Amino acid sequence: DDGVQPQTKEAINHARSAQVPIIIALNKIDLPTANQERVKQQLADVGLVVEDYGCDTICVPVSAKDKKGIDELLVMILLVAEMANYKANPRRNPTGVVIEGRQDSQRGPTATLLVQEGTLKIGDALLVGTCAGKIRAMFDYQNKPIKRATPSAPGVVIGLNGVPQA
Repeated sequence: DDGVQPQTKEAINHARSAQVPIIIALNKIDLPTANQERVKQQLADVGLVVEDYGCDTICVPVSAKDKKGIDELLVMILLVAEMANYKANPRRNPTGVVIEGRQDSQRGPTATLLVQEGTLKIGDALLVGTCAGKIRAMFDYQNKPIKRATPSAPGVVIGLNGVPQA
């Protein structure tokens, strides 16, 4: 309902600079003030013409609140990844990014990591910015213990000497 904001334009420019595919998730379609056509026109004004208008930019209307369009968005992400033949090597040394770092009252410093390459395992040494440690325990997105996190898998790790920055 807010239309294309400056931060959206900035994200579009970053994606274009990186020459990566763009998939648009039109969020908050459940609001009575939402106007999908206005947003699609604003996107066209910045050079992103959606499939509905005859071009190749995928646009999926979603509502996180009503849980509408989420499955379709995931299918579109997988389709674009498959078409671009994106692959990660699970056998190399793990690399990734920190999604969130926080101090847990029971677990101590924790970091939610997204593995991009390789496989992260319990016992691995880890360097995250200025924080370091050895992975003592790892959990999946449902807080279930896991022994390894493979490419594209998020994992919450315990064992760092501090709280890393995202």
